[in-house]
Amino acid sequence: MSFTLLFWHWLALGLILILAELFIPSFTIFWFGLGALLVGAILWAAPELSLSWQLFIWAIASSGFTFLWFKLLKPRMTDRTKAGLSREAVLGESGQVIAVPRDGKRGTVRFTTPLLGSDEWPFICEQEAAIGDRVFIKDVSGNTLIVEKRAR
Repeated sequence: MSFTLLFWHWLALGLILILAELFIPSFTIFWFGLGALLVGAILWAAPELSLSWQLFIWAIASSGFTFLWFKLLKPRMTDRTKAGLSREAVLGESGQVIAVPRDGKRGTVRFTTPLLGSDEWPFICEQEAAIGDRVFIKDVSGNTLIVEKRAR
């Protein structure tokens, strides 16, 4: 008695692997399930495909999907706001002065990418700062940045 894998076997395996991701959250089993779904679709179109080719396509597709996820897609999905990180993560970042310090009030600096959850921060600067100046974070004191102007 010989057993032949049909396209729906691969579809069922793919769905089982994808559903297993709900219980084992590693986000790698999902890609093996997607590879199985791809083999099921290919086998539906070409039912004479041998078992060795089916397994080869599944291994290559699963590896390819996994590689694409970890090297291309996942790095693009990271949070670049640096919210919740320590102050060392923001030291040296540069921003542009949008309000100068006057009469004992702090100035405001704006960053192109939000730092620690906000793109505008109050600042203190030892040098004179003008609107539009580029300043760099030297330290963080509570909710205020201590910045410095660097020579151009």
